[in-house]
Amino acid sequence: MNEAPLGLLYSVLVVLILLSGFFSSSETGMMSLNRYRLKHLRKQKHRGARRVGQLLERPDRLIGLILIGNNLVNILASAIATVIAIRLWGDAGIAIATITLTLVILIFAEITPKTIAALHPERIAFPASVVLLPLMKVMYPVVWLINTVTNGLLGLLGVDPAAAKEEHVSSDELRTIVTEAGALIPARHRGMLLNILDLEEVSVDDVMVPRNEVYGIDLDDSDDDILRCLQASSHTRLPVWRDDINDIVGVLHMRNISRVIDKQGLDRGALEREMDKPYFIPESTPLHTQLLHFQKNKLRLAIVVDEYGEVMGIVALEDILEEIVGEFTSKMTDGSDSIFAQRDGSYIIAGNANLRDVNKALNWDLPTDGPKTLSGLILEHLESFPDGNAGLVIAGYRMEILELQGNVVQSVRVSLTKNKSKNRR
Repeated sequence: MNEAPLGLLYSVLVVLILLSGFFSSSETGMMSLNRYRLKHLRKQKHRGARRVGQLLERPDRLIGLILIGNNLVNILASAIATVIAIRLWGDAGIAIATITLTLVILIFAEITPKTIAALHPERIAFPASVVLLPLMKVMYPVVWLINTVTNGLLGLLGVDPAAAKEEHVSSDELRTIVTEAGALIPARHRGMLLNILDLEEVSVDDVMVPRNEVYGIDLDDSDDDILRCLQASSHTRLPVWRDDINDIVGVLHMRNISRVIDKQGLDRGALEREMDKPYFIPESTPLHTQLLHFQKNKLRLAIVVDEYGEVMGIVALEDILEEIVGEFTSKMTDGSDSIFAQRDGSYIIAGNANLRDVNKALNWDLPTDGPKTLSGLILEHLESFPDGNAGLVIAGYRMEILELQGNVVQSVRVSLTKNKSKNRR
């Protein structure tokens, strides 16, 4: 090597530095690949993805191969640089070669190629696999020997490199992925996906129609009252009870209304024959579970009961679907009729407004782990029934009771406290 012309040594040195950059960029590119995109591309029969997938089946062997190659070219480059420096500057050339080669390798063989690979892993990893896959077969005995020694050391530390670790994504991680998808997923679709993930945290009592708002048929009413109820109904299915809503005996589908009304008026016998059997569910049933139950049982309406069997309200398949896709039908109790913006920035909200609906409409975070309505939240916080108008602060929201009817809060003025407003900014 001492007698080789300097031109040849320079050429070999440049090639070795380029090879060092190749191994450095390959390592970063392989490790920076999106594993889920890689799986997708492999299913699409992408050649580069399939080659990379083979290499990543044993990351310890891939890293071993890359490091063997990287160290070999770096050591050889160091030797050649030393020879060149000694020829040019004598013994002082050793120090010059060390400093110069360190800077060159850092800039051109480490930092620059690794940065490019981290920013564009697929552009680096897929072409690099064309070289690394056959090189792995050629160098396999050496790689196996070195990995056997290193794996033995790792075994002493309680690490098993051969154990395939299946990657899983938690619901929170998936929520972050969907949120940060940007233009890759349309905004409306992102919202629907996030709503599906939120179904696990919501139970049927969060979306049900409370018992005092349930529209149905009371068999103890007169025929004329029942007929007026049927004519005025905007619902597809009506619960039917006797005397009290706790005694629901069936559900009438409005498509069968022609069978229960004849020339003489209401046919009560036909009405009871055409009723479907009521379907009762616990109030704590998660929405995603209830959605599956609706699908399995081919039902669309359920009666929500508490632990004592008392009817709490009703929930329809439509209510759950609207939690995913948003409202797609008109409702008699639309949330927009319960919230009224004021010029001073406050809002007048009906006491029976659902807290989750208020949070969605105003992007607030009123506590929803207790009572479901604004009236219930206020009464729980006061721990008593107010004698008149009262003011209070709950979770950073200033509330003033405007109207009280009996033991129920009818309307409330709500505004954000100064601290809450600053945090929102």
